[in-house]
Amino acid sequence: MQKCILIYDDDKEILFLCSLILQKQNYKIETLSECDNIIEDIKIIRPDLILMDLWIPKMGGEEAIKQLRNNSLSKNIPVLLFSANDEIEKISKSSSANGYVQKPFDIHTFKNEIKKWI
Repeated sequence: MQKCILIYDDDKEILFLCSLILQKQNYKIETLSECDNIIEDIKIIRPDLILMDLWIPKMGGEEAIKQLRNNSLSKNIPVLLFSANDEIEKISKSSSANGYVQKPFDIHTFKNEIKKWI
């Protein structure tokens, strides 16, 4: 069965680029530009992995991860924070993310990080 990756990012170009890269790796890709209804999104989409922009509007990536970790349906879904923030590694650890992808990213590194968690 095809694995599903849910990408939350408000940058349409990043969503397009990541979708293109990951679809070529035979993943099913779902994209959303905000995460205010993250628990409902998870119930509908049922992702195997989530890529979460740190600075996504309104709620923000850190708060979204807290909601995921506090819900029995989503607490075990791997989440990778996705950001250009210089402290992304530290924020990833403090927010209970499984890992991170630093923007801008190298395509090879990006694909390997996804493969590691899915």
